Amino acid sequence: MTMSDPLADMLTRVRNANSARHSSVSLPVSKMKVAIASVLKEEGFISDYSVSNDDASPQQDIKLDLVYQGTKKTPIINGLRRISKPGLRVYVQSREIPRVLGGLGIAILSTPKGVMTGQEARRQKTGGEVICYVW
Repeated sequence: MTMSDPLADMLTRVRNANSARHSSVSLPVSKMKVAIASVLKEEGFISDYSVSNDDASPQQDIKLDLVYQGTKKTPIINGLRRISKPGLRVYVQSREIPRVLGGLGIAILSTPKGVMTGQEARRQKTGGEVICYVW
């Protein structure tokens, strides 16, 4: 089965692992997924990520270590939503970048200067494609 939207698959795997309280989630690697993982780590939504280079399998994997709060293991990530889809791309200029939950969440953008948060893109006065919201 071919996957039409690998990023939506990544977000769904993270969402599912989060709700099942898994400590980590593994998924096929791509440059975009590594860039998104890097932004999630910078913003504190995941504790770390690593790209495995297993000789047994030809496909590399990226492993995200999820973060939980307190003794009840409340997930840090409350929601993930894919915004720009393969069938409908969503582009914004720097002054149109949305604020997620009034600044409590982040928008992840793919800009000419790389993958970054909406706040960072606003600071650098660059627009781009809105990949997803995380809160």
